[in-house]
Amino acid sequence: MVRCIVVDDEPLALDIITDYVSKVPELKLVGSTTNAIEALTLVQNGEVDLVFLDVQMPELTGIQFLKIINGKCDVILTTAYPQYALDGYELNVVDYLLKPIAFDRFYRSVQKVLNNKPPKVQQATAQPTQSEAVDFIFVKTEHKIQRVDLDDILYIEGLKDYISIYTPDERIVTLQNMKKMEDILPVNRFVRVHRSYIVALDKIASIERGRIYIRDKIIPVGDTYRDSFYKYIGDKNG
Repeated sequence: MVRCIVVDDEPLALDIITDYVSKVPELKLVGSTTNAIEALTLVQNGEVDLVFLDVQMPELTGIQFLKIINGKCDVILTTAYPQYALDGYELNVVDYLLKPIAFDRFYRSVQKVLNNKPPKVQQATAQPTQSEAVDFIFVKTEHKIQRVDLDDILYIEGLKDYISIYTPDERIVTLQNMKKMEDILPVNRFVRVHRSYIVALDKIASIERGRIYIRDKIIPVGDTYRDSFYKYIGDKNG
């Protein structure tokens, strides 16, 4: 049982998430509040495993809240503002939900907590439901924070502490690791196929002898990811 609290300064948003929590048997609602300080006390006292947290609140912003608790519990951000996504993921949030939040999207987010956030390639063995609410991500490059549309991503290559995001028009280099990027990307659209590669499923032209062809790039399927990847491809075709 995961003990959770809902924090939002909008009563309607508070009611919606609270109602969603009541529909998931594995969640136990510890409380719902418009007061971020009250929620902070519960977290610091060890009474909460998971916080559904709004970003823009008067007494204490969601980002400030995250910095104070410093990983003491899991956090899922709930907000109407996509520009805070990068800050949230850099502070290791489980997920980032954009309002209005549909229940199926909420439920998939909760599953990340319940399943202890396993690799996406394992999650991909199940048939995905609807598409993710967010269709872009923000990444920090050398001089700016850049928006990247998911539809533009061909594949992602890991290079030690950096990753390269390849689109038809450019290569975007960001200080990030593959696991964190894997957690950000929607499972029904991207699959990790190698310790150094994540591919966009809809950009795969063909697969032959353990190699994936995307435009003029040949990407190997790693042994660790081979079975899950081919099972997923088989399920998609079935």
